Amino acid sequence: MILERYEWGDASAPPLVLIHGVGSRAESFRRVAEEEWGKHFRVIAFDLRGHNRSGWQPPWTHATYLSDLVESVTALGIDRAHWAGYSFGGRLLLDLTAARPELVDRAVLLEPVIQIPPELALRRATEELTGDVWDSIDAFRRGHGAVGEASAQELAEIEAYFEPLPDGRVRRRTCQAAIVSVFSEFAGPAPHPESLTMSTLLLYAPASGLITPEQLAAYKPHVESIVEVPGLHDIFHDAYEQTAVAVTDFLTAPMHPKRSTA
Repeated sequence: MILERYEWGDASAPPLVLIHGVGSRAESFRRVAEEEWGKHFRVIAFDLRGHNRSGWQPPWTHATYLSDLVESVTALGIDRAHWAGYSFGGRLLLDLTAARPELVDRAVLLEPVIQIPPELALRRATEELTGDVWDSIDAFRRGHGAVGEASAQELAEIEAYFEPLPDGRVRRRTCQAAIVSVFSEFAGPAPHPESLTMSTLLLYAPASGLITPEQLAAYKPHVESIVEVPGLHDIFHDAYEQTAVAVTDFLTAPMHPKRSTA
């Protein structure tokens, strides 16, 4: 499937492909792309299958999501790029580095879902069975752990991803069957850390608890840089500046040979 996309920055600059999280959309990267990363790169973000403007048809396996990304970036004539994946996007980037490492120049893993316990996967999948309809935008924010008041810009970005219903509620533009499938596969193991044969940044928020100490220890020998940021999983809200700058610094630094893990 050729995925719908957004682009920012200079079309002649080196490409940076962004992969959004489950239940999100490509446009969620707009702010950081316009304010920071688009100054250095041709930034490309795709709506994943089952999300927003891209097709919603099955199958909804991680392998299919990966195939869609490869097909879509190849259709743009891009042979190799920097890639950054947030949350589910980070998990897909791990899959990509294992299956098609020749496509990845440098990899940026942003609070990636490496693997979660089956009981958590079941709970989240069950919650998402009816997770597309909400009483209001604010109810959606609170249901996803947001605290405090949202800025006007944040509200506008969220509202653009919803459709109003006749009864006053709002519906998110996601295929819930696809979302449930994603959480199911989160319970399975990710590719081995040794598949990270390219220069890689791992950025995570320790307080979120998504990446366990065991996972961190397993990946540490195979990544070039590990950056800790404050806040919880929503790093583009809780640690926007730290995240934006850390990624820019990593991707624009001189290339170093992949360090040996022997």
